[in-house]
Amino acid sequence: MHKILVFGMTENPGGVESFLYNYISEIDPGEFQFDFLCNSYEKIAYEDKLAERGCKMIHFIARSKNYKKYKQEIQTFFSKHGKEYECIWVNVCSLANIDYLKYAKKYGIPKRIIHSHNSKNMDSWLRGELHQLNRFVIQKYATDFWACSEAAVSWFYRDSLKDKAKVIHNAISTERMAYDPEKSLQLREKLGLQDAYIMGNVGRLHFQKNQEFLLKIFAQAVKKMPEARLVLVGQGEDEEKLKKLAAELGIEKYIYWAGVQKDICQWLSAFDLFVFPSRFEGAPIAALEAQANGLPILTSEQAVPEACVLNGNCRRLSLEEPMEKWVDELLKMAENAKREEQAVIQQNFVDGGYDIHTEVKKIEKLLCC
Repeated sequence: MHKILVFGMTENPGGVESFLYNYISEIDPGEFQFDFLCNSYEKIAYEDKLAERGCKMIHFIARSKNYKKYKQEIQTFFSKHGKEYECIWVNVCSLANIDYLKYAKKYGIPKRIIHSHNSKNMDSWLRGELHQLNRFVIQKYATDFWACSEAAVSWFYRDSLKDKAKVIHNAISTERMAYDPEKSLQLREKLGLQDAYIMGNVGRLHFQKNQEFLLKIFAQAVKKMPEARLVLVGQGEDEEKLKKLAAELGIEKYIYWAGVQKDICQWLSAFDLFVFPSRFEGAPIAALEAQANGLPILTSEQAVPEACVLNGNCRRLSLEEPMEKWVDELLKMAENAKREEQAVIQQNFVDGGYDIHTEVKKIEKLLCC
């Protein structure tokens, strides 16, 4: 039994959390034991499902809330239990905090993986500066260097480490995310949107995800398509700002703010079109899940690289294009674009290297060696 300590799960079921859950759900629990370091006393995303697979959650206080207590709790855990693990797998969007790797090295965990999940700084200026400083020392504490994309490799690692870095695809279970007409009908009836054309977005309400732009193009589109509705799944620091913008644009009655949701497949199944105008992404899990569901997608080129366009009903536009072009494409796709067939989706994911059943075999080997 390989015992792996994992960091990267939070309370919010976002991209990193989905990535970890997707892979760990497919890895043989008879061969691997995964325990999770959780920097919150609250339940993490997928905690109940992970516990059913035998995973253990180690909850501690966040560094930002009580630094002294955080250090004490981390020190105590690693000093007592560090040598029980053969590997620590740290999944982060920046190198601002590498304490877990430092303690892992100090207390004898031999394999120490740092895994990059973003391609730009999405935190404060200070955390951005800490990230840049830690790029110079990360090789002292990590033994293995992973990233979700080539862009994430370039941002995370200095040139001396780039040749050592391994790109791990954010693979998806197409079966788990497959379109479910029954779930779609149930949710649309619950929302009172049986006859609406639903444009949807899944992601943290944050500058990176660019929902401000989405509201602006939707405000233009709904003038020509009054049956359209916009559903935003997620929470974040920009929520009040976005709601204020929606009021200014006069589109509040056309928007449903869904907040954090657990059954993303159901929400995707209820959508007619997925709109994804992110300014940047490490690897676009939300767009991959939408493709696994078969949804037509209008995305920014900055969010989804060509290699992640797996289905024929995914259209990319640059954010540098005029807003009018986005509105025209949105209306054109609403009129013509259809869901992809499940058999086609499955083959597309295998061919593209994003099928979880294929990719999980690779990660099992990397965790062991």
